[in-house]
Amino acid sequence: MSRRPNSVVGSITGWGRLDRFRNRALVFGVPIALCTVLTFYPERYLAVATLAPTDPGSLGLGGTLGQLGASSSVFGNQAAIEIAMNVGESQQVREAVITQTHLDRRLGKSMLEVHRWLTRRIDIRSLRGGIVQIDMQDRDPVMAKDIVDAYTGAIKQRLSEISRQQTKYKREILEQLVNDATKGLAEAQARYNSYRLQHQEAIPEVQTSKVADRIGSLEGAIRSNRISLAIAHQTYTDNNFKVQELKAQTEALETQLAEAKATNPTNDQSVGSVVASTTVLFQLQRELSLQRGLYDSYMRFLQGTSVEDLASTANMRILEGPHIDTERQLWLPSMAMAIAIAVLWGAVEFYRVRPPLGAPVPGAQLRYATDPRRDDDEAMHV
Repeated sequence: MSRRPNSVVGSITGWGRLDRFRNRALVFGVPIALCTVLTFYPERYLAVATLAPTDPGSLGLGGTLGQLGASSSVFGNQAAIEIAMNVGESQQVREAVITQTHLDRRLGKSMLEVHRWLTRRIDIRSLRGGIVQIDMQDRDPVMAKDIVDAYTGAIKQRLSEISRQQTKYKREILEQLVNDATKGLAEAQARYNSYRLQHQEAIPEVQTSKVADRIGSLEGAIRSNRISLAIAHQTYTDNNFKVQELKAQTEALETQLAEAKATNPTNDQSVGSVVASTTVLFQLQRELSLQRGLYDSYMRFLQGTSVEDLASTANMRILEGPHIDTERQLWLPSMAMAIAIAVLWGAVEFYRVRPPLGAPVPGAQLRYATDPRRDDDEAMHV
């Protein structure tokens, strides 16, 4: 009868040298003990630092930057956590850390090897609440703390450099806009002043007000003369000198009023002339106001770039400075290996106690090979 092939545990159990418990204890117990010792010794230390991205608004500078046109972040709508983590894993940050801590000399390795070593050993992760944690596990607590400290400063410095680069680009554009606005303002001011000097009009609003006041005065004088004329008619005849004088004054005032209300722009001090001249003046004034508004806005934004440079270092808040974690650190690969070997040993022992159906009984072949009654049993069977 063919037997079912043995499993991995069955194959290990069927190994003749593992028939005795002492041998199995040596094969499995010694590696378990060694891995357990390596889990705790040599002792490893965990250096940790926690950071949180920040913005000028959280520092009370939001209103100031908003007035200067610098309220928006130079990184746009990108998540600050992802930016900080990406910057922390960049080559520029590793180079800054190596330079600050002199890792190439302390480890005795080339720059490329140190970069690879840092990539494997340093861990930058995102925690809940928008917190970035930088940690490193090493046997040397001083070096681990120095590296984490260098990473913290290098990330802040790199973020500041990126912010200043973006602000520099923004400043160059604003400087060009300010120059253009300055030229436009000067040209608009010159056209406005030239027209005012040419037509001898200081302020369009005053000129319009003078014409309106003159028309009102003439209308008031005409009404007054008509009242006086009506009173005179009650006393004097039409041939009276006083009546004739009032009629002449009223006719002169009515002529002046008609000239003032004339829409023909050729008549001086008339509504038409004032409208014609003030229309051009108001257009020039609007252009001047537009150019002045552009200049003031660009200048305010340009001043905001100086504040952005000053606030560029306020990109990360250090919640916990670099320190050595007080919790005992375990070497997880060695612990996992010890657990795996212990589980395999337990499976072997269970297999020996309860072998699967149809599987060879551990130790049976050895007993069968040394049993002197084997030939008699086979002969009787035949």
